[in-house]
Amino acid sequence: MLYFGVIGHPISHSASPVMHNAVFRTLNIDAIYLAFDVKPESLREALFGAKALGFKGLNVTIPHKEEITKYLKLRGLAERIRAVNTVDVQSLEGYNTDATGALRTLESYNVDYKDKVVLIVGAGGVARAIAFALAGKSTLIITNRTESRGLKLVEDVRVYGDCVFHPYDRLEELRGKFDILINCTPLGMRGFESRLPVPESIVENVVVFDTVYNPIETPLIKLAKKRDCKVVYGLDMLVYQGAEAFKIWFGFDPPIEVMKKAVMDFLQSISTS
Repeated sequence: MLYFGVIGHPISHSASPVMHNAVFRTLNIDAIYLAFDVKPESLREALFGAKALGFKGLNVTIPHKEEITKYLKLRGLAERIRAVNTVDVQSLEGYNTDATGALRTLESYNVDYKDKVVLIVGAGGVARAIAFALAGKSTLIITNRTESRGLKLVEDVRVYGDCVFHPYDRLEELRGKFDILINCTPLGMRGFESRLPVPESIVENVVVFDTVYNPIETPLIKLAKKRDCKVVYGLDMLVYQGAEAFKIWFGFDPPIEVMKKAVMDFLQSISTS
């Protein structure tokens, strides 16, 4: 049997196990995918423990995506982004499938992001991936509660395209000055603070992409729909980045519809429980 997992803290919200296990069942792959709550101080031990136990692959989520790069050989986009969400455990190679997953998601919703102004909220691993994915294609505005982290991301991304920082406590000044809003913070996620990541006033006449997928209808998505904004769901990004991770581990594409149905069924079941 092949062993896979996702590590994060907290991790109870993750739909990755049901998504990947559904694919294993459909394709008759002798494998299992599990979720592990790993505290930041235990990250290194968890990674090398998984290697010792013979794990084939890991996904990495909040808050480990940047820290885990210290222990891996970075491949592809991960080398530029300096954030990893997919690991080939036995070779200790780290990849970033969030970037590709985000672009595939925007394109699946027919969102034209080229030459548009995009406001990215957050400066962690997901924000880094999306910022680098869009660099050179869109004009980027980064905002983050911890200004130093936001400024560092801007400094890194600016090498590849137009990117500026805007203070988090002055977001209302940006009303009407951007085309696409992307939330890359965990605000609104099950297990985190259930509140808006931005002021209500700026959610108007823009495309709203919330990378949070649990719950499907986050506070930001609900507001955006009420304001008649085009919305892009984080569930799709979860599926597309998961499909990219599967391809890294197995060398072929998984059935996307199987993955999406498994996630939707899981999220709907816990929303009514």
